[in-house]
Amino acid sequence: MSRPVVAIVGRPNVGKSTLFNKLIGKRLSIVDDTPGVTRDRVYGDCEWLNRNMLLVDTGGIEPYSDDIILSQMRRQAQLAIDSADVIILVTDIRDGVVANDHEVATMLQKSGKPVVLCVNKVDSIGDLPADFYEFYNLGIGDPIAVSATHGIGTGDLLDAVLEHLPKDAGEDYEDDRIKVAIIGKPNVGKSSLVNKLCGENRVIVSDIAGTTRDATDTEVENEEGKFVFIDTAGLRRKSKVDDSIEKYSVIRARMAIERANVCVIMIDATEGFTEQDSKIAGIAHELGKASIIAVNKWDAIEKDDETMQKKRKKLMNDFAFMSYAPIIFISAKIGQRLDKLLKLIKFVDEQNAMRISTGKLNDVLANATARVQPPTDRGRRLKIYYITQASTRPPTFVCFVNSKELFHYSYQRYLDNQIREVFGLEGTPTRFMIRERQEKNSGRKNQRG
Repeated sequence: MSRPVVAIVGRPNVGKSTLFNKLIGKRLSIVDDTPGVTRDRVYGDCEWLNRNMLLVDTGGIEPYSDDIILSQMRRQAQLAIDSADVIILVTDIRDGVVANDHEVATMLQKSGKPVVLCVNKVDSIGDLPADFYEFYNLGIGDPIAVSATHGIGTGDLLDAVLEHLPKDAGEDYEDDRIKVAIIGKPNVGKSSLVNKLCGENRVIVSDIAGTTRDATDTEVENEEGKFVFIDTAGLRRKSKVDDSIEKYSVIRARMAIERANVCVIMIDATEGFTEQDSKIAGIAHELGKASIIAVNKWDAIEKDDETMQKKRKKLMNDFAFMSYAPIIFISAKIGQRLDKLLKLIKFVDEQNAMRISTGKLNDVLANATARVQPPTDRGRRLKIYYITQASTRPPTFVCFVNSKELFHYSYQRYLDNQIREVFGLEGTPTRFMIRERQEKNSGRKNQRG
């Protein structure tokens, strides 16, 4: 299961964005007294009592407005409601219950989703104002008094949200299945690939770009192992993401990538590399996922003995920022090299989960620094005392040095290449964390100076 989604909804200017920012612990949504400032949905991570959830901040709902912007906001909010596991309805104690509150409450009741009623702007501690009890008239349960500005009552609010979530919400597959997100532009053959791998038409396949709106899970078990393929909606260029459903699809695709162990980045061989392919791959890279570049529709290309090598060389240059990702040429339509793709998925997943002992890492470090001396600046040389691996998925290394400023990115990349040369780490990004440690006797030297 993916993380549960909690949508924050309500009419304009009741403090939804202020509450959202308070719950996620940072200012992500724009907060302004002007109604309608938040137009699109904004997403953020929230943790409460060791439970993780994804909060969605929405634009204000005006149920019967003919204004174009407000109607679009209403549509955005409806999409958030449709995708939510729990909904927080925010109201304003200062305004009391108004007609639009009743309309929004009715809209939420029709959705069939659990609703937690938040009465915001109750800024004083002590007895609740008499107006608070008026909100029982909305008929959606016990209201919870909150001051989003001061953080009062937010714990009670999140407690109520958790009551509506199943205990296993936010937990993912805990068995040995490899979760694979199939990502790429619309109409590159993602659904066709999933259908071919599972041997049946589990996902709608169409020539119309954007047929798949949501991420869909398909379990596959064969001689290569156990997999869960997550077929995602195609990610379009931002200039083409005009429809609110498409914006919703982009977020769902990112959520699918977060859940995955491995990302298969599909490229259309008939179109070649595009800037959008780079952006899609960048999401997987940013999230530290093992990745494979799969060039689909290879059967539709006229080829000679050098075609594949030339295409591979160009793609290596196009994807220079993720040179670790292997490239495979496939055809989802006829099943070309799909057995090799499955083997490659297993391999890069193992690489992404690789753990290297501190002793072996420091042997590589000693050889690397002997071969190429660490950089210097104004007579002071970088010293790397030792290196250790902090975590996996992706492999993350901690370097203890005398000066962070001296550890230039170029030398970090050199060290990364040396580690990869010895241990492989093919198909996975790596992370480096730099920790500065004072040199011994540095204080005495300063005192003498």
